[in-house]
Amino acid sequence: MKQIKKIFSTLFVTASLLSFSQVTFGAKANIIYQTGDPTWENIKNGTVEAYEDKGKNNVGYNAGISLKIDTPLGIFIQPELYYTTFSKEFTVDGTNTTIKVKNNRADLPVLVGYNVLGKTLGIYAGPVASYNLSTDNQYNDFKENATKEFTLGYQFGAQVTISKLVVSARYEGAFSNDQRKFINTNTSSSIDEIRYDNRPSLLMFGVGLNF
Repeated sequence: MKQIKKIFSTLFVTASLLSFSQVTFGAKANIIYQTGDPTWENIKNGTVEAYEDKGKNNVGYNAGISLKIDTPLGIFIQPELYYTTFSKEFTVDGTNTTIKVKNNRADLPVLVGYNVLGKTLGIYAGPVASYNLSTDNQYNDFKENATKEFTLGYQFGAQVTISKLVVSARYEGAFSNDQRKFINTNTSSSIDEIRYDNRPSLLMFGVGLNF
């Protein structure tokens, strides 16, 4: 009986908060590039590399929609849905083969945050589920072998809202690996396969518009 009362009490409190919540719908886009651990050194090196390569080797983008549910306590829930794409090129040692690893996926972050300065500044963190949309590719003798369709990661960051404009920065890491293989179909070659991590850490800078 006590457990039932607790459940009903929780549902009542949740319903009360939601009834006073403000819901905001928006569209967002981010520039993303691959990085390592979320340290200043990695961020700086990644920015320099992206500039020197003119974005060819590690810069991508995503675009999508978001829903921000603000509660009276300053806490907000922010589910989002993105189409994300980025790639990375490398040349196989001892061959003339250049492999361009493409990453096209649908991302679903579910972020929980807190409004620090009213609704102007917000910080957040949460999981992100990703579904791989890329297909296996062939590069000369090397054929890609994609094994995972779903992977799980995490994001944390901050956003500034000025009127209807939203500016954000966030970091994404991985809970699960997505190890890809490029298998050499040429049996006479000394290189059997190449392994590549298809879920690298990402740094994102974005803008959005609330409706």
